[in-house]
Amino acid sequence: MTKKGGAGGSACQVILPTKRTSPRTGQAAIEFALLYSAVILPLTFILIFVSQMLWSWHTVVDYTRNIAQFASTHCWMPDASGSNVLNWATSHVPPMMDQDQFISNAVGITVNYYTQNADGTQTPFDGALCNGGVCMPDLVSVGIHTYTVAHLSSFFGLPNVTMPPFTTVVPMQSGGYQDASGTCVADATQ
Repeated sequence: MTKKGGAGGSACQVILPTKRTSPRTGQAAIEFALLYSAVILPLTFILIFVSQMLWSWHTVVDYTRNIAQFASTHCWMPDASGSNVLNWATSHVPPMMDQDQFISNAVGITVNYYTQNADGTQTPFDGALCNGGVCMPDLVSVGIHTYTVAHLSSFFGLPNVTMPPFTTVVPMQSGGYQDASGTCVADATQ
């Protein structure tokens, strides 16, 4: 294609590019496949795995708080076993992936009662010091230990991930006592 120039009479020639005939027909598909398999797919599974871990972490933290709230408002066991709290905890497990570990108490749920001393320290509560009278602990501590996340890590052949211990300490609210008679009245909704 040629174009005549203006006043000077010079001609301007425009050259259009020609079609390339190089062997690049499948290069983009191969680059995408390599990028997808080496970067995008592993990052996607890492994101899913981390999301699962955070969801499990959040669920167990809330679950620990719920158990401690139940323990602070319901009858405490004089033998300090917390068996009523453990029974409630294993029957009220929130919806989560590792629910069976909590139902079977394989995660190690502990319930401990404490007395708050005047100097701010805490000592384990001793019901024998009540001498048959009405007394109750000042604090209750609920801990979840040895919880292991196994679902997605086993899919990839990775080792299971053991979460750190979760512990919640709350003050006793009513301890199941509804009056000054010293009789601990169990809640019917247990």
